[in-house]
Amino acid sequence: MARREKTSATGTIPGNPRRRFGKGLRVLLPALVIIAWLVGGAIGGPYFGRVGEVSSNDQTTYLPSSSDATQVQKLLGEFRDSDEIPAVVVFSSGAALDETDIAAVSREVSRLPGIPGVGAGVSPGIPSKDGRAVQAFVPVQANADIGSVVDAIGASLRDAAPAGVSVHVTGPAGFTADLIEGFSGIDGILLGAALLAVFIILVCVYRSLLLPLAVLATSLFALCVALLSVWWLAKAGVLMLSGQTQGILFILVIGAATDYSLLYVSRYREELRVSTDKWAASMQAIKKSAEPIAASGGTVIAGLLCLLFSDLKSNSSLGPVASIGIVFAMLSALTLLPALLFVFGRNAFWPRRPKFEPEAVAAEHGVHSTGLWARLARQIRGRPRLIWTVTTAVLLLGVLGATQLNASGVPQSDLVLGASEARDGQKILGEHFPGGTGSPVLVVAPETQLQETANVLLAHDGIKSVSVVTADSPSGSAAVTTQGIQPAGPPGNGAPRPTVVRGDVLLQGTLGAAADTEAAAAVVRGIRTGLDGTVPQALVGGVTATAIDTNDASIHDRNLIIPVVLVVILLILMLLLRSVLAPVLLVLTTVLSFGTALGVAAFFFNNVFDFPGADPAVPLYGFIFLVALGIDYNIFLMTRVREESLRDGTRQGIIRGLVITGGVITSAGLVLAATFSALGVIPILFLVQIAFIVAFGVLLDTLVVRSLLVPALTYDIGRAIWWPSALSRKSKFRTDIDDGAMPDPHARHRG
Repeated sequence: MARREKTSATGTIPGNPRRRFGKGLRVLLPALVIIAWLVGGAIGGPYFGRVGEVSSNDQTTYLPSSSDATQVQKLLGEFRDSDEIPAVVVFSSGAALDETDIAAVSREVSRLPGIPGVGAGVSPGIPSKDGRAVQAFVPVQANADIGSVVDAIGASLRDAAPAGVSVHVTGPAGFTADLIEGFSGIDGILLGAALLAVFIILVCVYRSLLLPLAVLATSLFALCVALLSVWWLAKAGVLMLSGQTQGILFILVIGAATDYSLLYVSRYREELRVSTDKWAASMQAIKKSAEPIAASGGTVIAGLLCLLFSDLKSNSSLGPVASIGIVFAMLSALTLLPALLFVFGRNAFWPRRPKFEPEAVAAEHGVHSTGLWARLARQIRGRPRLIWTVTTAVLLLGVLGATQLNASGVPQSDLVLGASEARDGQKILGEHFPGGTGSPVLVVAPETQLQETANVLLAHDGIKSVSVVTADSPSGSAAVTTQGIQPAGPPGNGAPRPTVVRGDVLLQGTLGAAADTEAAAAVVRGIRTGLDGTVPQALVGGVTATAIDTNDASIHDRNLIIPVVLVVILLILMLLLRSVLAPVLLVLTTVLSFGTALGVAAFFFNNVFDFPGADPAVPLYGFIFLVALGIDYNIFLMTRVREESLRDGTRQGIIRGLVITGGVITSAGLVLAATFSALGVIPILFLVQIAFIVAFGVLLDTLVVRSLLVPALTYDIGRAIWWPSALSRKSKFRTDIDDGAMPDPHARHRG
């Protein structure tokens, strides 16, 4: 009867054209939304296997254009007539190799140019002084499939190697192949692990099958369309992609889209309990969830876009790439999911369909409610100051451990976890040859100052030999000593002429230590200092210089971007909550949570996992994701608290807000932690460390900061938390003044 009266009151009586038009629109609009996302997913899906076409894992491509290492890398092709990447093949044996073995090795090496992707300038085998190893330099074409070429080189040489001789392919090409192999599981293993983890959590949360599938579909379609957009932007040169960026994009979109979906599902279920019309329930759910979802997504996007201030292109490119993912995550949660749930109606929650029970909803979520969150709310109401002070003290203890995090960089050989042929080969190479063989220091200097430049290199004990690139030398370079360029070949030959490009020459210094060690970095820094005083025009590049410039840029980015992110997020929260004090406290609690997560991570990295250190970008990425995503849960909580406070007063609003949002936020936190944990299946040190920091930090935010610290602190402060808005001033609600009687939960009808 009530429903017929409402229909009649609005004029939409049976047979009325407006009613027929409205019913048609209710069918057509969700159908069009679902079809649009299906088309986008069908087009974007195949691009999962094509990311390698537009991505690069070469560190020099991500350095600032002003970096010495970047400028040297750009000039290499002009000096060598190619941009080939050197591989170093090392043959080793427990006993001395005889002339027959060395000849056999050299013969097989000379056949390598027959392998597709191998350049013509393969060096002959070079025996070590101890006679137990031979090395050869093999150029690999940069546009080839480096991983496949390196595998083919190794397989070919092992098949023909003399008995008792082991073969390892190392050098820059070998380590690049390791990285490619490490990232190879992103499209399959990473995505599968993340989706499986999310599905299991959703089934446990909803005890339903259809609803988790709808939420997963929302996440997958968001990812497909985001990847489609990012791929074409990368193809056009607008964005840069790497395996690292791709992995983070996948995880971020799945986690964020699922979180936003959980918030919408919670509102939709609540509306179905106070309305018999699923269209009205959908519209109300969209209306009430749009603001927190938009605020949450906007905060994450704002934090990510702060990465545009980065000197490193790997950081600055992640900002817009991940932001595009967040945009589609929000759109899918506010369009595709509502359309799917409208079609399914209450059956989406089967077998636990929500019933129409407005009186029961009105009686829920108060201080007299039952359940875990109601009991926790009563504890907070009874002892707010004790709870927030003890919680803060425990978190501060964790922050102390952050000083033990070694984030000054890691050797290239340790970037890939697990077995590594390139790492093993470098170790063997260092036992028989200078450790920096195959990864020399590269110096571009004026031809007129060639000797002065060589003298600076030779003055360092860490440099074992110096050569200059030549076009008329069989090996492509000629040795340089303090007496000048040395003749090549038999005595009596003249000294080769160096290759000159626009008045400059290219010198190569062989390092005594492995190129990715601190000892090598100290030598390169010393060379740069020495050249600044004698040949200021000289540019120093190479593998070691690239690592130095990358670490220096990462430290600069970390010190610049973290304060910028804090200011931006603080301003957004002030606009959202119409307050100054609440946003300041929310940001401080999130920073405290981040510090604790970093401290706990440092303990596990150093004492449990025995990691060799961390990249300087690890704390920055951890901060960006934890602060931006951690603020999400505070936004979900505090926007609902403010909504309830406007009706029942601040303290009762805090209690109701905590009880109402407790389940959905905890579920969202578990989902996000699980998705970031999936990054750990990729054997790349950086991603494993980010996975641990973010997953632990999200759980800390969800289970401790948002459940205990923030509610207890805001309850203790009371309505002053909304200062300076009108909500902070004199209130008609007794609960804003003291802990007296709560309003009668049956006094109003929610809906």
